[in-house]
Amino acid sequence: MNSIHILHVEDSEADILLMQDAMEELHLAHHIEVVRNGYEAIQFLEKKGDYQDKFTPDLILLDINMPLMDGHELLEFIKKNPRTKHIPVLMLTTSSSQTDIMKSYQEYANSYIVKPHNVDDFASVANAIESFWMKVASLPENLRY
Repeated sequence: MNSIHILHVEDSEADILLMQDAMEELHLAHHIEVVRNGYEAIQFLEKKGDYQDKFTPDLILLDINMPLMDGHELLEFIKKNPRTKHIPVLMLTTSSSQTDIMKSYQEYANSYIVKPHNVDDFASVANAIESFWMKVASLPENLRY
């Protein structure tokens, strides 16, 4: 399996570290970049400013509750943009609200995962993401814009 490029859009330093620890614990060899809000994610995806030399992600992990631009707004941007709408977006958030779940799927999220609260459970989530999105599902070959 080739390494894939993941963009993790998350403002919580604790959750960033939990996901990084889970990926390391499972020895997942994927390139992960982290941005901390929707505005930075758009800059990353459009390769502006400090992100000019960054990859186009193969998969996006997206939190909902973030400053400047929330995950729903960013998801809408991603799925309306012809250059990014093909990228699978996995909502990874603390919200278990049926409203957030429904809205995410209506905005074409590819998956909705409620964040676990400890390293072991994060490892299970990381393993499930790895198992399905990197071994079972066929991701489109990403164009490197």
